[in-house]
Amino acid sequence: MSADEVRVSNWNLPNAITIVRILLAPVFFVMLLVDGHDHGALRWAAAVLFILAIATDGIDGHIARSRGLVTDLGKLLDPIADKVLTGAALIGLSILGELPWWVTALILVREVGITVWRFVQLKDRVIPASRGGKLKTLVQSIAISLALLPFPALFGGWVDWVNTVFMALALVLTVVTGIDYLVQAWRLNRPAPGAPSNPPSSTR
Repeated sequence: MSADEVRVSNWNLPNAITIVRILLAPVFFVMLLVDGHDHGALRWAAAVLFILAIATDGIDGHIARSRGLVTDLGKLLDPIADKVLTGAALIGLSILGELPWWVTALILVREVGITVWRFVQLKDRVIPASRGGKLKTLVQSIAISLALLPFPALFGGWVDWVNTVFMALALVLTVVTGIDYLVQAWRLNRPAPGAPSNPPSSTR
């Protein structure tokens, strides 16, 4: 059997789930902003939609690995889908005044920067999410979910402290894993030991 015959098609269930997660981001964003500060049914619906959408990250990954449907497109789209969804949530929370803009800006700069780096590396390789990156996404998802759910209105201000702790942890992991990706980029692009820094020019 040739390599073309065993190559996994990009048009498969895991990639479809990932694309749906990207498409749900603007729907969630609109629902969040339309509710505003009412913390009514739309806010609950937006929070539940975010939780369900971000949960599909584990589902599509499990399906891809268990059924042999892992593709380069999936490796690329999966972290992008997470960034689009979490980015929409962070921007929405900052617009509503529930999250400082500097937190959103710091996280988004890291996420956009790493995504651009992944695209630059496409000519040589596909860079999948690292274990640290996946942990960062998990903690970000928990922190954002707690911020979206209007629990303080039901249980009091102590919930805000829990939200703050998780958001601070997410911020630390975002910065640490961002630095780790930069170190990886430096290691991948540095010349091999003993290799000339500049190839000799032709003398013809």
